[in-house]
Amino acid sequence: MIGKLKGTVDEIGEDHVIIDVHGVGYVAYCSARTLSNLPGVGEAVTLFIETYVREDMIRLFGFTSPLEQEWFRLLQSVQGIGAKVALSVLGVLTPSDLANAIALRDIAMVSRAPGVGKRVAERIVTELKNKAPAFAGEASGTIGLKQEIGEGVAPRPVADAVSALTNLGYSRDQAANAVAAAMKEAGEGADSTKLIRLGLKELSR
Repeated sequence: MIGKLKGTVDEIGEDHVIIDVHGVGYVAYCSARTLSNLPGVGEAVTLFIETYVREDMIRLFGFTSPLEQEWFRLLQSVQGIGAKVALSVLGVLTPSDLANAIALRDIAMVSRAPGVGKRVAERIVTELKNKAPAFAGEASGTIGLKQEIGEGVAPRPVADAVSALTNLGYSRDQAANAVAAAMKEAGEGADSTKLIRLGLKELSR
């Protein structure tokens, strides 16, 4: 099994990259985000590889980080989701974005991925809500608060502050991040008015 490829970029296609490793070209299928972040042809590259072996083929999937690879596996644990849809989701959302969207139960955010309708997005949010925090990456510091907001069990001042900021046009993720920062500054006993004021200050930076 191939777990990692280290070589040079030989060719970048619509859904794959060919990596030259000592004269052997390996085809690795990647998300749109991964492909757009690859270096140019002839430059050095390292990809973490997920190897799928079937009776009629061997297919490699490439990722720029182990966390992205974990999400590829995690998404496919959801009923009805295969490699193609998993790559589609990862092409639109970073691992942190995805963890945030699941925590906030933001179905619209998840369904932005091509081929992911509302029903599939609901299934991703529902089936992965307990697993997402362990794979939140950069979002791990605020994922607990976002889960409370998504499940409707956040303290009233927090929920009101997030609601107020989203009514002003900010996304739920932006609002939740701002309120989390406001709570650190104001303390957990702060009322919604103070959280809104500090949240707006955070968003204006």
